Parts: sequence; structure tokens; C-alpha cells
Amino acid sequence: MKRPLLTLIAASLTLAACSDQTNTQSDTNAEADPVVSETAPLSEETTPAVDEFGPSNPFYTESNLYLKYPPFDKIENRHYEPAMMAGMAQQIAEIEAIASNTEAPTIENTLIPMEKSGSILNRASRVFFALASADTNDDIEALRASIAPKLSAHYDEILLNADLFARVKALHDGLADMRLDAETTRLVKETYKDFVRAGAELSAEDKEKLKAMNAKLATLQTQFTQNVLKEKNDKAIVVDSAEELAGLSETQIASAAEAAKSRDLEGKYVLPLLNTSGQPSLSSLTNRDLRERIHKASLSRGLSGGEFDNREILTKVAKIRAERAQLMGFDHHAAYSLSNQTAQTADAVNTRLATLAPAAVANAKAEATDLQKMIETEGGDFQLASWDWDFYTEKVRADKFNFDESQLKPYLEMENVLVNGVFFAAEKVFGLTFKKRPDLPVYHPDVKVWEVFEADGSSLGLFIEDFYARESKRGGAWMNAYVPQSNLLKNQPVVANHLNVPKPPAGEPTLLTWDEVTTMFHEFGHALHGLFSDVNYPSFSGTSVPRDFVEYPSQVNEMWADWPAVLANYAKHHETGEAMPRELLDKVLASSKFNQGFATTEYLAASLLDQAWHQLKPEEVPSADGLLEFERNALETAGVAMDEIPPRYRSTYFSHIIGGYSAGYYSYIWSEVLDADSVKWFKENGGMTRENGEHFRKTLLSRGGAEDAMTIFRNFRGAEPDIQPLLERRGLSIN
Repeated sequence: MKRPLLTLIAASLTLAACSDQTNTQSDTNAEADPVVSETAPLSEETTPAVDEFGPSNPFYTESNLYLKYPPFDKIENRHYEPAMMAGMAQQIAEIEAIASNTEAPTIENTLIPMEKSGSILNRASRVFFALASADTNDDIEALRASIAPKLSAHYDEILLNADLFARVKALHDGLADMRLDAETTRLVKETYKDFVRAGAELSAEDKEKLKAMNAKLATLQTQFTQNVLKEKNDKAIVVDSAEELAGLSETQIASAAEAAKSRDLEGKYVLPLLNTSGQPSLSSLTNRDLRERIHKASLSRGLSGGEFDNREILTKVAKIRAERAQLMGFDHHAAYSLSNQTAQTADAVNTRLATLAPAAVANAKAEATDLQKMIETEGGDFQLASWDWDFYTEKVRADKFNFDESQLKPYLEMENVLVNGVFFAAEKVFGLTFKKRPDLPVYHPDVKVWEVFEADGSSLGLFIEDFYARESKRGGAWMNAYVPQSNLLKNQPVVANHLNVPKPPAGEPTLLTWDEVTTMFHEFGHALHGLFSDVNYPSFSGTSVPRDFVEYPSQVNEMWADWPAVLANYAKHHETGEAMPRELLDKVLASSKFNQGFATTEYLAASLLDQAWHQLKPEEVPSADGLLEFERNALETAGVAMDEIPPRYRSTYFSHIIGGYSAGYYSYIWSEVLDADSVKWFKENGGMTRENGEHFRKTLLSRGGAEDAMTIFRNFRGAEPDIQPLLERRGLSIN
């Protein structure tokens, strides 16, 4: 289970749930965990930072703003390191006091103080790692690289503390004789499991080996993700003339001109790259040579041989992970990772992916045939290539359904989608209302804060909206919690959603693609998971659930995007206020299964690459020079190798698997089985009703990780999950 042991670890490791909808092409990356690991104890060189920490540092005491909201207006780059160094020292002292207690271990003198420990580090690391993703800069990136191994050492000092583990083990061994409530019983079991998985039962010699492995991983993983961000910005496509951008809207061309101007390229145009292999402009650009240049630049990331080359880093990470898994008694990293997920085993994941792959590829090949026919109908004398897929998909869509995605955008203005779509659905299903809080400080002018209210008018928590793309922000879409809910700590939730919507020129409306609309609903599903959390212990708060379960509630929330009553409330022309014509809505719904062969195949290809890397034994890991051959062979062996459809992420810019989704990218399709079955339940039980919403909230959204994930699902659904609704949704048939 992806459940951090301590509040501190939850703060600094878990950057939260990330969207990667496999039924869309939205750019949704999950550099989910700035994964840290172990190194030697802190050296004397680091102690001056501790001495600099004092009352003038905004992390010194708990925020006095509403609901402990971070004081962003007072936080400066110079505050992070002294706060985190002092926070580590504080927590080690707290842990030592627990571990050295001569009284017999109890919940009150062992687990409760562990849950409360690390308050300073918790505050500082939450904000630091959140902004390292949302609004980074050179100082933050330098500190991220240097602090990772120090945090690693800190976590090892806790998780490999023999005296502390002895107390935890004593509680675990004595569970049968204790009368504990269900959540506390789970806390005992999960805390014990966390210690064992962290190596607490290893010999002293093996613990040192583990620390060295984790220390190296901390550095390598940080280097990898920093390379991805830097190269994404570095490889932005520079175009000399507006004529080359034919097919893009006037607003998109103006945005490209603004992007060029910001890089001192006056008179030129810049198309930024997103994280995924595919790029949004490929669906519109009529210039085939430019489409090819964009796509090849995207696919070449991490392979250039220059400063951002990630091949050697990735192979080292894979080998160390494989060695660490064997040290822990597992065949490979996937076996180690999956033993703590709902899937449990690599065989279960392999079977699920192999079951879906043939139908997905068959559909994709049929789609490719349709695209080739369209090329030939228009007089093209070339074979369909990967950079043509999106462009001709829109033409086939227009031919089959008599509309294209550009017809939707005038009806999808961003704030209207949020307020009259996302928030409206939350009001109808859960009784929530929202009010802007401009009095609360933000870390960037584009950020907005909303207070969320219950149906009875009481305050539930705060929601932070950060939707625009910028160079200081990593790609993708994700949710994080600045203040996770906890009854023990008397915390109400403060959660944030991050998207990467291109910002239009000043004065222009922000018009969304349908993928961006779906992503907004998806990420708010994560936000609801955090906002509705009602648990005692911070380790179980909100999205602290297994990786292959965390996407499930957010995917369920996507259903409201095209729910007729919701769509009718927000899909209105941004100039005239006219509702989206019913016939256009019908076309949107009718085309929901369109291009699903492509969408499923590119996702499965990435998922299978993830498993291929993490089911290797140390001696099987390829060299950096052999990486491309390994990737090609893995896709061919799995039956998903199609030149026209590269994996959603190639290995060298696949940040998910360097972060918290290592051996876990399958999670989206695994969760979608639960999602599709749950959507079926809603429809069978009356759809958008408060009664259904309250049942979903009470049995599932409020429980966080306080119960076993699949038990939570069964409590909601009343049955085991059924894969058939997923197959029907994606238009897949399995013979």
C-alpha cells in the first residue's frame, strides 16, 4: 500500500495523485514522488543551516492563516533549507524519545507521537516539493538535488531504528490482546509493514547496503526528473513564420508569438513541448514537415547524447532497484512494489495488460486503415506516420461525426467550466458550494483560492486552483495537499489542483479542449478525495491509498463532464452565452469510443515498458547503449509495437516510473475497471442524486487509507468489480 509511515514522509514524498487519463490525450505526468533515499548521517557542513533557523522563518511555527494555509507571501527560497534541516533534527529527537522510552509500548506512547512527529519538516517540505513542481526556479532545483540524499538519510534513521521497530513489532505481535478500533488496528498493521518493507528486519550489513542503494537512487531520480523538465523547455520548437503555423487558431498563433518574445526571439514563434510523446499542435498543423519536426523532437528527449541524456541514469536506476528488491527477498522491483498494491503480483498485472492488448491493437490497426484511406482520398501519396495520426484523426472524426474538436472550444471557457461545470456537479452530487478567497496569499498571480462549504454552510476546506502552463511548472496535471485532513491533528484539508492549460494573450478568453475539460473534472475528483477525508491519523489522509486505487475516485468524477445536466449548465458560447447545440452534444457523446484503439494502445505500450524495466533481475538490465533495443524488443514481445503509435511516454522521459509510479503505471487501467463499474452503479441507481453522492462519500471518499482499498470498494459497490463496463466504454471486445 502506498501509505507513508509518518506525517513527514507523507509531506515530503507524496506529491499526490496525478491524472493520466488513458481515454484522452491530455498531457498528465506523474512525477509523483520526489523520491528520496538514504545516505550517511548529516555532516557538520550542514549544521549551520540549522543554526539559521528562527522565529523569522515562516515555517518556524504553524501558520496562523485560515485552516493553516501556507503563508506564501512570506516564504522565500532561503527559508526552505534551514527549516528542513531543523525539522529533521527536531524529528530525530522526537523519534529517539519514543524509541528510548523504558515503558512498555502502547498506542499512546509510540504510534500517536510518531504520527505527530516532524511538524516543522512537514510544513516546509510540503510547500517546498509542491512548488518544486508548480513554480520552480534555479535555487529550488539546486536545493532539491542537494536535499534529497539528506532526507533519505533521515528517513532511514527512522525506519531502520532497531529500538523503534522493536516497539512497533511488540504492538503488532500483541494486537490480539488489545481492544482497538478498526482504524487504529490498521495503523498498527500498516506501520509494522512499512518498517519491514523499509528493511527493518535486515542484518546490519544489509542495512548499510540498502542505505547506499537508496542514497544513489535519490540522486539519480532527481537528476532524471530535472533533465526531463529542462529538456522539455530546451527543445521547444522555434518557427520562423506564421504561415508555417497554418491550422492553428489566431489565439494559438498569438500565444506562440508571446512564447517566442519571452525567449527574446521577437518575430518568431515558439511551440512548447508537453510531457507526452504526442503534442497538441499535431492535430491542427497542416504543415506535415513541421508536424514531423515537432514529433521527432518530442520522441528524442533524453536520447540526445547531451547534458539531458537520461539513458545511463535510467539503466542505473533500474539496476539498483533490481538489486534492492533482491536484497529485500523479491525476484525483482515489480514484485516488491506490487506486493503493496491491490494487484499484489506481477502476474496479475501482466495478465490484465495482456488481456487488453490484442483488442486494443486490433482496433488501432483498423483506425490506421481509416486514416490511410483519408490520406489517399485527399490525394496524399505517403504512408501514415506517427506525426500524421492526430491530424488525420480529426479529419476522420469530422467525416464520421460531422464535427471536429475546434467546434467545441468556443463553448468551453475555462472559468465557466470550473464554476458551472466542476463546481456545479459537486453541488448537485455532494451539496458543496464555493467562494473565492482573494484575501489568502498565493505563490503566483495565476493562482486562485476557493473556500469549500458543506450543504449546511460549515467550512469543509480550501481549494487552490493553478491551471495555466509556465516554464517554471512541470508538465501534466496533479493534485496535492498542503494540509492533509486529520482529526488527531485537528486539520481541515487544504488541497490544490494543477493543470497545464496554455495561457492566451492578455484579454483573450481561455478556451479548453475536451481533453482539458475532462482533466479538470478528473483532478477535482482527487481534490474531493482529499477534501472529504475523515480519518484520525494523518498517515491515512485523503489520497494515501495504493497507487492502483488512487486514480479510481478521480476517474469516476470524469463522468460528470458529459452528464447532460452538467454539460448543459457550462457548455455555453463564451461570447453569446448560447448553449452548445444539442446536435453537437450528441456528436460528442456518439464519438466517445472514437480513436480508443490508439488511446488504449499508446497507454498499454507505456505500461508494458514500465513492467519490462521493473521485472528485470540486476544482470538483465541493459546498458545505456542498449536501451533503445531493449525498449523495441519489449514492445514487440508484448505485441504492441506500432510505428504509427509510439508509447505515451518513452523510457527516457517517463517521469512516472522514476517517481511514485515505478512498476505502477498500469494503475490507470486497473483503476478504470473500478471506475467504469462505479459509473454503471450511479446510472443504475438514479445518476446525479444527493443520495448517491452521500453513499459514495461515506463509504469511499471519506475513508482515505483507513481501510483496505478493495474492502472500501466493495462497501460502496456491494459487489466485486466487473471488467465488462470498461470494455464497453472503450469499444473493446475480447474473444
